Amino acid sequence: MLDQGAAPPVDDTTTPKTSALRALTRRKPVEQLVAEGGQGEGGSLRRSLSMWQLTMISIGATLGTGIFVVLGDAVPKAGPAVTLAFVIAGLTALFSALSYAELAGTIPVAGSSYSYAYATMGELVAWVCGWCLVLEYGVSVAAVAVGWGEYLNELLDGTLGVTIPAMLSSAPGEGGVINLPGLIVVLLAMVFLLGGARESALVNTIMVFVKIAALVLFCAIGFMGFKSGNYEDFMPLGMAGVSAAGASLFFSYIGFDAASTAGEEAKDPKRDLPRAIMLSLLIVTVLYVLVAAVAVGAWNWKDFEGSEATLAAIMNDVSGQTFWGTLLALGAVISIASVVLTVLYGQTRVLFAMSRDGLVPKVFAKVNPKTGTPRVNTVIVSLFCGALASVIPLGKLVDATSIGTLFAFALVNIAVIVLRYTRPDMPRTFKVALGPVFPVLGFGFCAYNMFSLDTVTWVVFGCWMAAGLVFYFLYGMRRSRLASEQK
Repeated sequence: MLDQGAAPPVDDTTTPKTSALRALTRRKPVEQLVAEGGQGEGGSLRRSLSMWQLTMISIGATLGTGIFVVLGDAVPKAGPAVTLAFVIAGLTALFSALSYAELAGTIPVAGSSYSYAYATMGELVAWVCGWCLVLEYGVSVAAVAVGWGEYLNELLDGTLGVTIPAMLSSAPGEGGVINLPGLIVVLLAMVFLLGGARESALVNTIMVFVKIAALVLFCAIGFMGFKSGNYEDFMPLGMAGVSAAGASLFFSYIGFDAASTAGEEAKDPKRDLPRAIMLSLLIVTVLYVLVAAVAVGAWNWKDFEGSEATLAAIMNDVSGQTFWGTLLALGAVISIASVVLTVLYGQTRVLFAMSRDGLVPKVFAKVNPKTGTPRVNTVIVSLFCGALASVIPLGKLVDATSIGTLFAFALVNIAVIVLRYTRPDMPRTFKVALGPVFPVLGFGFCAYNMFSLDTVTWVVFGCWMAAGLVFYFLYGMRRSRLASEQK
C-alpha cells in the first residue's frame, strides 16, 4: 500500500458553493483511490493475480488480431517497410508503457488511465479518458472477435472441408447478415470471466502459450520461403505509407495496459504491475517484428491485398500443403479468443471504477460475493460488444479503437508529468527515466499517430466524445461520488 501519511494536495473544491469550473476539475486524492481499492456494491474484488499472471493478461490482450489479421491490411499501405511501421507503433507504445508502469506502481487501482487522470487532472479529464477507454476496450473486443471468424473458417476448411456461409460470418455491407462467430467468441469469454479472475487468468495463460507457439511455428515455416528480392523496393509508398500503416498497426499494441486494470486484483500491485507491463511489451514487440519480417520475405507485398487469414495462407503457399496453415489457424483461433477474454476483462474493470465513482450507473460496480466478479457488468458489456462484432466490419472498428487508445495514452503521459510536480515525494516503485523527456516523447508519438488516421475516423471520434460529454453533464457530473462527499 502507499504511504497513508502522505498529505494530499490542497484542494479548494470542497466549499459548498463550488463553481462549475472547479467542479469539473475536482481531483480524487491518490490515498482515497487506493483506500477504496477492491470495494464494490455488495462485495469486493479478490487479490489473486501474481506477476506472471498479470504479464500473461497483458500479452493475452495484446498478441492476437494485430498480427494474425491486421497485418494483411497494413502491408499494402507500407510495403516491406511494414516492419518499420511496427517499430514506429512499438516506440509509441514503449514511451506510453513507461508512463503506465510508473503510474500503475504508484496508483495500483482498477480503472487504468481513467483513475490516473482523476488523481492528477480532475474529473472532467478523467471522464474523457474513461470514455476513450470504453471505446478502446469495448470496440477492440468487437474488432478482435470479427478477426476470429476469419481464422475459424480457415480451420474448418482445413479440417472438415466446410466453412460458415458468408451470410452468417460477415457483417452487413460485407456480403453477410450477421457475424455469428464474432458473437459466439464474445459470449464464450463472458462465461469464463463470470467464473472469477483467477480462473479466467489460468485459461488465458494456457492460450497465451498456444499463440506464442503458433507464431514461432509460422516463423520457422515461413523462413523456408524467404526471398530477399521481396525487400528490394523497401518503401514503395514513401514515409506517408509507413505512417498510415503505423497508425493502423498501433491497434496491434492495444492491450499492454490491460494489467493496469487489474490493480485491485493483483497480489502485490506496486511491485508486479510495472514489471508485467514492460515485460509483456518487450515480448510482443519482438514477436511482431520477427513475424512481419518473415511474412514480407515469404510473400511479395502486393500479394497481401485482399488476403484473409494472411499468415495461414503464407504457410500453405510456402509448404505446398494445407496442414501447416490449418495448424496455424487452430493456434490463431485459440490466441485471438484470449484477446477477447482479456480485453473484455479490462473493459469491465474500467467501468467498475467509473461506476464506483458515480460517473456511470451503480449496476456496473455490483460484485458477486461468491466469485468476486462484477457479474452484471460483465454480462452487459459482453452483450454490447457481441452485438458490435456481429454487425460492424473489422476495418472500421480497428481505426476507431486506435484513435481512442492513442488519446487515452496521451493523457497518461501528461498525468505522469503532473504527478511528478504535484506529488514529488510520493513513493514510486518505478520511475520513468530522464524526468519529463520520455513522457513528452510519448505524448508526441501519440499525437503523430492520431493525425495519421483518416478524416472519417476523426469524425467518428468527435461524435463519440460529444456523446460522452453530453452523458457526463447530464448524469456523471451530478451523480459524482466525489461531488457528494465535498458538499
